[in-house]
Amino acid sequence: MLRGAPPGVTRRNDSGEVPAGHPRWRGCGAWLAVAAGLAAVVLSVAGCGGGDAEGATVSVYVAAKLCAGAKAELAAHGVEAGHYKIAVRCLAPSERGGGGVDLATAGSNARRATEDTSAVAMLEVPGPGNKFSEPILESAGIPLITSGSGNQGMKRIISAIEDAGSSSVRDSVREALENV
Repeated sequence: MLRGAPPGVTRRNDSGEVPAGHPRWRGCGAWLAVAAGLAAVVLSVAGCGGGDAEGATVSVYVAAKLCAGAKAELAAHGVEAGHYKIAVRCLAPSERGGGGVDLATAGSNARRATEDTSAVAMLEVPGPGNKFSEPILESAGIPLITSGSGNQGMKRIISAIEDAGSSSVRDSVREALENV
């Protein structure tokens, strides 16, 4: 302890480092081990590609207004398309009562899709909120499909999933939807 210093203040060596064996030094190794473990988990999850294996489930994120139609189309088609099973993930409504858009909700919905490694597309109604969501989705390679009909929008996405190759299903679906 330093002379005149409050309790708990420790003396460092001349180089400014905490000496090996000091109680504060021992905690550093544990923190480094935890950080390295977390980094390994994050890298392994980020690299797994989510829905690239045959029989895997891929997710389509759908605006609240279109969710019922998208689910109906999926039920009529069947949950499988090509080598994949499809799950519809309904999003929180981003429209305000007076016709405006809640940008925080729109951004949160887009980020939710980007955090899901199985996400292959997002289906939204046409509107001003898409200008805010689209760059977030583009950063993850997730296509934003706009449609006034959940059935029609989902039909396009199902078709793209059926045609998806065995490499990256997200990339295949994006390419198929962009070329339509």
